[in-house]
Amino acid sequence: MTEPTHILVDILEKYARQQPEKNMLHARIDGQWIGQTAPEIRELAKQMAASLLRLGVDSTERDDEHRAKIAIIANNSPEWMIADFAIQYAGAVSVPLYPSITASEWEYILNESKTSVLVISDKMIWRKVKLIKDNVPSLRYIFSFDETEGVMHWSELLKPYTEEEAARIETITQQTQPDHLATLIYTSGTTGNPKGVMLSQRNIMSNVLDSMEAFWFCNANENTLSFLPLNHIFERTVMYIYLNKQVSVYFAEGMETIGRDLQEVKPVVFTTVPRLLEKVFEKIEAKGNSLQGIKRKIFDWSVKLAQRYEVGRWHSPGYRLQLAIADKLVYRKWREAVGGKIQAIVTGSAACQVKLLRIFTAAKIIVMEGYGLTETSPVVSVNRFEEKNRRFGTVGTLIAHVEVKLADDGEILCKGPNIMMGYYRHPEMTAEVIQDGWFHTGDIGTWVDGRFLKITDRKKEIFKISGGKYVAPLPLENKMKESPFIEQLMIVGSNEKFVGALIVPSLSALRDHLGLNNESIQDKTTFLLQKEVQRMIRNELDIYNREFAAHEQVKKFQLLANEWTIEGGELTATMKLRRKIIAEKYADAIEKIYA
Repeated sequence: MTEPTHILVDILEKYARQQPEKNMLHARIDGQWIGQTAPEIRELAKQMAASLLRLGVDSTERDDEHRAKIAIIANNSPEWMIADFAIQYAGAVSVPLYPSITASEWEYILNESKTSVLVISDKMIWRKVKLIKDNVPSLRYIFSFDETEGVMHWSELLKPYTEEEAARIETITQQTQPDHLATLIYTSGTTGNPKGVMLSQRNIMSNVLDSMEAFWFCNANENTLSFLPLNHIFERTVMYIYLNKQVSVYFAEGMETIGRDLQEVKPVVFTTVPRLLEKVFEKIEAKGNSLQGIKRKIFDWSVKLAQRYEVGRWHSPGYRLQLAIADKLVYRKWREAVGGKIQAIVTGSAACQVKLLRIFTAAKIIVMEGYGLTETSPVVSVNRFEEKNRRFGTVGTLIAHVEVKLADDGEILCKGPNIMMGYYRHPEMTAEVIQDGWFHTGDIGTWVDGRFLKITDRKKEIFKISGGKYVAPLPLENKMKESPFIEQLMIVGSNEKFVGALIVPSLSALRDHLGLNNESIQDKTTFLLQKEVQRMIRNELDIYNREFAAHEQVKKFQLLANEWTIEGGELTATMKLRRKIIAEKYADAIEKIYA
């Protein structure tokens, strides 16, 4: 019999009861993976909750505006999850922030949310917090997971609690209702200030429970690796799914250690974003390109074979035999590189290249691409593990209890228990996007085969060229980034005569193709002006231009030497293009396109 799960701490309580001896969360400490059981995590969370209550965190006030807000700025770790559960046990509201965003954005969020307690991970975060802490009047306490000079260590919060405090925590837990505010998640946004998305216990719990069937292939005997930021609702909701499935979670030490961590942890599933998948395949390609003779021919043949793979379509015995041969010679090595037990990779946040979906699927690494927003907690739809419920180029079928309809202009409208309570302290913004119970996503979509949702563009990003025809930049960008020579690309041309593109090329791919050494591209700008480089990019664009109408095709482009980053301000924390900022930053380059 399945135990009832109504609020988020129920997941931890159930894990502790059903798997008391099993290590639930793991971190690498002094080169060794150290695990902690669910009862140990629960005890630490309750100790921290009791300490927060002693600090005056008011858990009795159920008005969302006045309930205590506790922020977390930290990298993924067991401590992050302990703090998350502690905040819930104390009846407060968590405000998780990206470690990578600017100090001024932290200042804005901490002030708007009136955060009273801040928990950070280390001295790197502290250096930025010091710049703005005096500008946040509501901030009373700061704690750090790591020993950090000038900050109280979080061990100060891990003190034994009394029977009275335990009873108070139990009372708070019993009084917590599904419609109570659980967390404020600030969307980074491509323009303007971040907006605080209010998600209730029901919003997140319904999304966890309704997404469970998509993870049927994953069971309690297996491991997963977590490295996407937990402050993002995608990784956080999937984390609750993992814990509800009672798998063992390992936290990657850092982005640079993921390769090693995957081989040690041997996960059956993990989440990622398309950009990281692209980088994984770039490494595979680079290794393949370094081969010579028959090995190089076998590698190239295997990749071309995989690019022909299609889901939901009959494959001839001859093709299946070739796949089996390629698997023995090439694909199994790819799976071994990610631990050898991988069944699926779950991806979201942005569109994944169909080319990559074909290649990984042919190699028996299923990519479950899904769709959602912070405002939808986040899952709306997902491609399932079983082939009949997957379609390349779509974001899958709807999860249970989520409704979707398309407006007259194609905008995707959603309704369900996962739809946010609203934007914190901005009812006018909430009224703009939630009308008659339907959340207006701002995404344009269509149906494939009557049940698979396909995203075609962002409503606000579609523009008109001077000839009066509309251009949707997203399909163009996604297709052209399939080129191994194009790292990043942004389509431009609003009110201009034709479509242009700002392109950050792959310097390593260009260098390898042209047979150049590192010294040859020390001056990136001069290198990108070379005729051979310009001609190569032009040829790539011409190949992909054939798939689009004449008015959509990229006529001219400018190559940029520096990659767009979160730190540079060109990307949001979820790796989306900040188009306005890029257009302003590279106004001279755009002017050259239309000179």
